[in-house]
Order: sequence, then C-alpha cells, then structure tokens
Amino acid sequence: MGFLLDGLEAEGYDRTYTDRQLVRQILGYFRSRSGKMSAAAGAIIVIALLDTGLPILVARSIDQLQQNVSTSRMLLVVAALTALASVSWLANAVRQTLSSQAVGDVVRKLREDAFDAVVQHDLSFFDSFASGKIVSRITSDTQAFASVMTLTMELLSRVLLVVVLLGYLATVSLRLTLILLALAPLIVATALAFRAIARTSITQSRRMSATVSGHIQESVSGISVAKTFRQEPAIYAEFLNVNNQSRRINLRTRYVFSSIFPVLNILAGLGTAALVYWGGRQVWAGNLTAGNWYLFIQGLALFWFPLTSIASFWSQFQLGLAAGERVFGLIDAEPKVEQTDAITVPQIKGDVRFEHVDFRYTPEEPVLRDFSLRIQPGETLALVGHTGSGKSSIAKLIARFYEFQGGTLTIDGVDIRRLDLPSYRAQLGIVTQTPFLFDGTVRDNIRYGRPEASDKAVLRVAQQVGGGDWLAALPRGLDTPVGERGSALSLGQRQIVALSRVLLQDPSIFILDEATASIDPLTETQIQEGLDVVLEHRTSIVIAHRLSTIRNADRIIVLRSGTIIEEGSHEQLLAAHGHYAGLYNTYFRHQSLEYIEEAGQALA
Repeated sequence: MGFLLDGLEAEGYDRTYTDRQLVRQILGYFRSRSGKMSAAAGAIIVIALLDTGLPILVARSIDQLQQNVSTSRMLLVVAALTALASVSWLANAVRQTLSSQAVGDVVRKLREDAFDAVVQHDLSFFDSFASGKIVSRITSDTQAFASVMTLTMELLSRVLLVVVLLGYLATVSLRLTLILLALAPLIVATALAFRAIARTSITQSRRMSATVSGHIQESVSGISVAKTFRQEPAIYAEFLNVNNQSRRINLRTRYVFSSIFPVLNILAGLGTAALVYWGGRQVWAGNLTAGNWYLFIQGLALFWFPLTSIASFWSQFQLGLAAGERVFGLIDAEPKVEQTDAITVPQIKGDVRFEHVDFRYTPEEPVLRDFSLRIQPGETLALVGHTGSGKSSIAKLIARFYEFQGGTLTIDGVDIRRLDLPSYRAQLGIVTQTPFLFDGTVRDNIRYGRPEASDKAVLRVAQQVGGGDWLAALPRGLDTPVGERGSALSLGQRQIVALSRVLLQDPSIFILDEATASIDPLTETQIQEGLDVVLEHRTSIVIAHRLSTIRNADRIIVLRSGTIIEEGSHEQLLAAHGHYAGLYNTYFRHQSLEYIEEAGQALA
C-alpha cells in the first residue's frame, strides 16, 4: 500500500495529540464564548423536554381514543401538540443561531491564530514546507473543524432527548426499556472499533487534500515557465497522478466510513424485532396499553437515530480531530528564530559584527564556519563570490530571517537575539533580485512600509530614482495597477518601485541583494542614481553582479565556501592579482568603460 500513501507523510512540524489534548485545546477556544454556549445548552434542554412531551402526548391520546372522548377534548390535544411543536421549533432556531455564532467566532479566531502563527515564522519555515499545504490547513481544515462542531451541537440535543425519553419509558415498562438498552453497548463498541482506522484514514485524506492544493498552487504560480518550456502536458500529467492518488485515498476513506453502517443496521434490526415481539406480547396480555406500545416504538426510532449517528459521528468527530490536529500543529510549531529579549533601539547606527558565527540551513548544508566580520557604521560593503559562497546568507542573518548555530552577531553592540524584531526591521531596507509587489497600485506598493506616508512623500522618493523619468512610462503614473506579483510591470520597473519603497522607509541599514543582475543598462543607470541617495550615510551591504555597484563600495569582501579570502577596495584587490582579479576578468571586466573602449578600437 506504499504507493497509495506516497507523499502523505506528516510535515516536520506536525505533532501527535491525544483526544484529551485536542478536546482541551478546543474547549479553550470555546471558553470565551461560554455565554452563547450556555444559552445554546439551555435551549437544548428545552428542546429535549418538549420533544419528549410530543410522543408522550400522542401515546396518551391513543389510549383515550379507545374510550369515549369528546371532540373538544381532542381539539385541546391537537392544540397542545401544535403549541409544543411551535415552541420546540422556536427553541431550536435559537439554539442553532447561538451555536452557529459561537462556532463561527471560534473558527474565525482559529484562522486568525493559524495565520498569525504562519506570518510570525522565520523564512526557514517556508523553505521547508509548501505554501499550498499551509494554506490548506488555514482554509479547508478549519472549515472541516467548523462542520464537526456544528454536528456536535446537533447530536447533543438528540442525545439529551433520548436520555429524557428513556427515563420516562423506564417508569412505564422497565423490561422493554432494558431490551431497548441491551444492544446500546454493542453499537457503541462497534463505533469505537472503527476509531483508530477512521482517524488514520481521515488524516491521510486531509494530507492528500493539502497535497492537491499545493500542487495546483505551484503549477499556477509557475505557469509562465511551463509555457516557456512547453511543459503544459507534463504538468497536466503530474496533476493527473496527484488527482488519481487523491481519488484512491478518498475512496479508501469512504469504504472505511461506509462499512460501519451494515453492521449497525443489523444490530438495530435485532433490537427492533425484540421490542416488537415483547411489546406485542405485553399488549396482548393486557400488561401494556396500545398507547404505551406506540410510545416504545416511537422511542425506538428516536433511540436508534442518535446511536447510529454517534457511530457515524465518531468518524466525523475523527475528521474534526484530525483537522484540528493539523491546525493546532501549525499554530504550535516552534520557531527556529527565537528572541531572548525585546530591546528597542530608537536609532540604529549600523555597527554590525559577526564573531565566530557558524550557520547552516540543514545539518548537511554548512554555509558559514567560524565567520568573523565587522561592518562600520555608514560603510558600504560589497560581497563578491561564486554562487553558494555565503553572500545572501550573511544578508539574511543580518535581517534575522534565519537562526545561526554558533557565535554571536551584534548590532551596535547588542546581540541581535535580544532586539525587538519589529522595531529593528523597521530600520532595515532590503531590495532583492526579484522584488515582490502586492496587487494594487505603484503608489500602494511604495507606501507599503509606511502606510501613513503622504502622496507628496511618495512622489518625492519616486522622483529620486532616475530623476523620475520612469514614471512617464507608466500609463497612469503612480496610480498604475501593478497586477498580481507585479506582473503588469517590467522587471526593471519592479526594481525601481522596490527601491522607492526602501527610500520612503529611510532605513539605517540597507541590503541590496543582486538587485541589478537581470535588468537593462538604462534601468540600471536609473537605479544607480537612486542607489547613490540610498547608500549615502547608511550602513550598506551590497551583493552584486554588476561592476557599477561594486567598484564604488568602501570595501569589498571576497567569499569562498563561507570564508573571507580577500578584502579591500576595488583597486587594491585588482593590484593583488588574486581571486577577485580573476572574478573581475571573468565576469566584470566586460562591463567596464575601458573594456568597451578596447572592444570599440578592436572593431574599428
């Protein structure tokens, strides 16, 4: 059966909760809605009493029909039945309204907590786990949890009705009541026997649902790449495999759930036959009235429904517990980046120090070993090296996106693990190679870091990049929609928007992560003009593939396998004829003015 469960392993942050632990956490969410739940419970009691009175009143009426009963007396009975049914309907409406509001409030809070837990996680969490599966836990799993909570309230009202009715039936005929109760343990035991397999099956089904969601999200997000490489048939074929696996898992789950009902029906049939036989003999012997026999037959229907529902509900309850377990696992996932204090630094100077830092993404993937580096306040430091040398990792550690495993990293002499992250990151400005823009206008995205900024301030920073010439290419200027992920803008325009966003934020530490690696020379020139403004009087870490963003740095660090092998200015490193000189001649020299002039003379 391994092929059936491929890819359905638990996530790394999943936990195994006992039913008691899950119920305790669920009740914790309902505790703040105790007022509504208490009122709903009161309505359930009223419904149970009224619904018990209905068959009892009918039974008494049947007995009276055997005698000479006046028409007015029968009309009074009909009126009483109508009144009981009406009040029961009203109480049920109140109960459903209150319970729906309470469950809705709980699910809203559960989703808020799950979403808050997700956005608070460090970036390593999202490196390890597919976003589609995370989304599935916040949406579909919380919805499944809500459905089960609503079903629970419905079932509780039925169970209470049966308890009240059985109490009355015991006063009428204890023997028939015992017959009614005799098979109850068998039904409950049968339901419990399905417990483990039902829980396992539904957990696999929920994981499969998350896998399908994750696959669809990844395919849609990468559709442009798929079309570029003409891989539409391939991603469709992959979807067919995932979808077929989902079908097999869901069929298996349905087989497990549906197999319980034939067994329950057999047990219910045996109980019905016994009650009809013994009840009929009691009526024939005159020990039981026809009305009371009707009451037992009616009570049988009311009795079996909750019991079979409990059996069915147990599977549904396992669904709710499985869904709750997945949501709580997401909420309770322990962060890897943990702060030991919450020191607020009003204004960062930008003195950054790495002291014997060890860092790895996974135990098998060491990046920095015994790494030491100091960046002076206001210094522009360029990081150069081949892919995998540790350039971006240094920037991510400064931004506190990842946890390092050894050594210390201080900002203005304070251990970065003791800083209040929101206030610290408010003084960081980061521009990446592929900036992310949110759906909205150019103005909205520039204002993203400072929502309170005025339109005048937004326009001022936009005009600081390339003299504002780039705005003329936008159909509606700053009010131009950027589209999903900025798809309506070119890559260069997205970079300019991201740079303007950082300018508006006015950070103390600026990180430029290969932001000009994939843009045209004209846009690079416009960005460079903006960078001159950003880099001035700020501590700046520049990771670049462009000579123009390196040669003007105060200091250049050359990295190889997480170790500093050279450092100095552009001219000093060229004169040393070392690793940087080799990188320059291989990657950067063709971008220099001297190279262009030499190439022009050669062509001439």
